[in-house]
Amino acid sequence: MSGTATARRRGRGAQPEGPRATFRQLLPFLFEHKRTLIVVAILSVVGAATSLVQPLLVGQVIEAVQSATGIGMLVWLLVGFVVASSIISGFQHYLLQRTGTAVVYSSRRKLIARILHLPTSEFDARRTGDLVSRVGTDTTLLYAVLTQGLADAVGSAVLFLGALVAMLLIDPILLLLIVVVIGISVTVVVLLSGRIRTASTAQQEKVGELASGVERAVGSIRTIRASGATERETAAVSGLASDAYGIGVRIAKISSLVVPVSGIALQLSLLVVLGVGGFRVAAGAITVASLISFIMFLFLLVMPLATTFGAITSVNQALGALGRIQEVLDLPTESQDDKAIAAALPPADIAPDAPAVEFRDVRFHYPANVVAARQAAAKEARSLLADAHLESAEDAAPAVQDHEVLRGVSFAVPRGARVALVGPSGAGKSTILSLIERFYDPTGGSIRLHGHDARTYPRDELRAHFGYVEQDAPTLAGTLAENLRLASPEASDADCERVLRAVNLGDVLERNPLGIEAPVGEDGVMLSGGERQRLAIARALLTDAPILLLDESTSSLDGVNEQRMREAIDAVSTDRTLIVIAHRLSTVVDSDLIVVLQDGVVVGQGTHAELVESTPLYRDLARHQLLT
Repeated sequence: MSGTATARRRGRGAQPEGPRATFRQLLPFLFEHKRTLIVVAILSVVGAATSLVQPLLVGQVIEAVQSATGIGMLVWLLVGFVVASSIISGFQHYLLQRTGTAVVYSSRRKLIARILHLPTSEFDARRTGDLVSRVGTDTTLLYAVLTQGLADAVGSAVLFLGALVAMLLIDPILLLLIVVVIGISVTVVVLLSGRIRTASTAQQEKVGELASGVERAVGSIRTIRASGATERETAAVSGLASDAYGIGVRIAKISSLVVPVSGIALQLSLLVVLGVGGFRVAAGAITVASLISFIMFLFLLVMPLATTFGAITSVNQALGALGRIQEVLDLPTESQDDKAIAAALPPADIAPDAPAVEFRDVRFHYPANVVAARQAAAKEARSLLADAHLESAEDAAPAVQDHEVLRGVSFAVPRGARVALVGPSGAGKSTILSLIERFYDPTGGSIRLHGHDARTYPRDELRAHFGYVEQDAPTLAGTLAENLRLASPEASDADCERVLRAVNLGDVLERNPLGIEAPVGEDGVMLSGGERQRLAIARALLTDAPILLLDESTSSLDGVNEQRMREAIDAVSTDRTLIVIAHRLSTVVDSDLIVVLQDGVVVGQGTHAELVESTPLYRDLARHQLLT
């Protein structure tokens, strides 16, 4: 591949810069911990005061030595301020570390809860990895806001101004004899740093597990929602965030010891030099008390400057990340959509003899952001194929057209009936099942469940009526039992084994001594394609939902397994309503009703025999065994 082609691909993969947050949007995250931050600000001011007093006391000690007066009280007072300053600094550091970790934790919880409740259109329009990075990476940058100078800005300002004023009045000195102090402090810091390094590695591993958990949930969002497992998945992934938070607090406790050790090393080394210098002044070698005080104030001046520069950098980084976080938090959830839609609909009585599901002049157009995302993905796929010099680039990745997918679709599904949806690829069959599950709402007309407008049901309540097996249904990382119990958490082991055998997965149980606790691997890699699809069907059967939605459920099965699958579906559909997207003629012929679609329009309805006579498209599909 040429360098130009590679550059072109990188250009296409680049994401537009997200909205940048303002400092005002950062404040709510900080105000959640305002009491702690007030304490930190007070400690910062007190710590600055104790630091500013020390050079003054040193000057008095030197003057006392020069005048041969008693220095005992001054020395003890100076030692007290040094120890107090170090203790305050260490406690303040711990509070900032803990609060910064808490801000990351709370922002992650908010993002997890928001992401797993977003409308399905958002997942179709966004990249899974991008959503995961907002939870894992962007939230981490908020940590730096509190730990790199913002919270103790008040104390830094006091320290800076006090040192600046004092430096107008005094002069600098030399430094010596601190090897022992520095050696001991470096040894302690190295030991503590090793523990921090170990804990940080564990924290990153937990963050990695969190990202994997979010990606697993987001990648399987349709299955999770159709199974009514949104709240349980939210709690499970939030638990991973809680583990990362706990390790973060442990790191804060360990690292809080480093600051006082470093502070004591700096202060004691400086005081040793000043003490020696004071005795030299008393001996008549030098007289530079004011110079000593000046150097101390110089150190105090430099520290707030470095803190301020760090704070500016960290706040700028955090505001960029916060813009991406806030963008997701501002998106409406499915429940918010439910309330707005239901409030605008009139109440409707449920007719006793109403169809289980009914489409009334339904029209549907994918949202603009979804169309744009699909068009961009198709364009990128075509360009990559073109880069590889494939002549079939347009056929392999056709453009996504911006038009109505369904155009006035009407049909009724009687209770207890088996209804098949057939038609060429792109006719709108899978879209119909997505609308029944309310992954999207129609842009025109209405869908009714038992005579009631489907939009008046909360989505979780509506989805409890359906057992849904989507095309290429994902297998969640975990065990057979965890996959089956996603929609039926209270199901017994016996029930799990029963549905597995019903879909001809008994051999999967028998080939592993763990039985239903056998792992399936990431994305079900330890199962074949047909086994993964049958596992999804078993999960739907376990729910005992009154309506089953099967999207080309036998497309990955061979002839023998397809026949066994049909027998299993026949057995469980006796007292259920069944809507099947048909892939093969054998799935269609026994249906009570067949709905034929073409280009988003119903072109025929009836039984197999009726449609063979009345509908040319169906006759042609039947002739080719409905393989499209």
